[in-house]
Amino acid sequence: MTESRLLALLSLLQTSREWPGSELAERLEVSRRTVRRDVERLRDLGYPVEATMGAAGGYRLVAGAAMPPLLLDDEEAVAIAVGLSTAARNPVQGIEEASVRALAKLEQVLPSRLRYRVRSLGGATVPLPAAEGPQVDPGRLTTLAAAVANRERVRFGYRANDGTISERLVDPHRLVATGRRWYLLGHDRDRDDWRIFRIDRIDDPRATGARITQREPPAGDAAAYVAEQLYSLAPTYEAVVTLHARPSEPIRALGEVIPAEGERCRLRMRGDTLDWLAFHLLALGCEFEVHEPPELAAHLRALAARLTRAAGTPAPEGSRSP
Repeated sequence: MTESRLLALLSLLQTSREWPGSELAERLEVSRRTVRRDVERLRDLGYPVEATMGAAGGYRLVAGAAMPPLLLDDEEAVAIAVGLSTAARNPVQGIEEASVRALAKLEQVLPSRLRYRVRSLGGATVPLPAAEGPQVDPGRLTTLAAAVANRERVRFGYRANDGTISERLVDPHRLVATGRRWYLLGHDRDRDDWRIFRIDRIDDPRATGARITQREPPAGDAAAYVAEQLYSLAPTYEAVVTLHARPSEPIRALGEVIPAEGERCRLRMRGDTLDWLAFHLLALGCEFEVHEPPELAAHLRALAARLTRAAGTPAPEGSRSP
């Protein structure tokens, strides 16, 4: 009875208002003394409940130093799970891995009836394809994220770049999101080596129940290690460009920036395709000059010619409509 009353009290306090003790006591059908005692229990559990004195005083939930457990009703839980699933499928810069971890935690505690609703809604929803990169099933991400968090060995089928299918037994270490693709960094048991797996090529990942023996990772920064390995394996272009703009967050997000004289800066960036480099440079919306590589300059000239042809021949000045 006490637990259900605490949940009811917490549900009331999570609304954005201050509750007089007398009103809480009436809602919960208990004495004001019991309300004070229950508030102390919530504080012991980590909920920052603030009390104000006086005739107009009462109780309210405020922001604390740590994140306490949340109380969600069925509709709120489904809404959050679907939102996290969408964020995982179409990652937003900076929250990709956090959204997957949160989704994995939420799915572990969702009742089966709500899990069914989340999966049904996800199955009935067709997201607009991302501009770049393959779509990733959030179910694979949450399974792998849970295995990383629990230090549990996983088994899955993997399709290599040449189409070869193999069965893998892996000690997962970290998930890494590049903005266009998701990768798993783990130690391949059969090959006795650290490997990087594209998650869109992983099929039917399943936790084996075997606990991972702690081993030294190949690098302290998993994201930097994955980026370095991918650049070494894939054909990449390094571009050096002078931008007619001051350094800004969108520019710094593309690579190394060196301020230059006047309203200019020099950008050094890398990409695996010329189209990717051209797109992001044009998206900055400023004038720029390409110094390296010559392939990028030629690609931009070809792109400019194609755009000019697409725009058509301008009509003579005198023939334009007013």
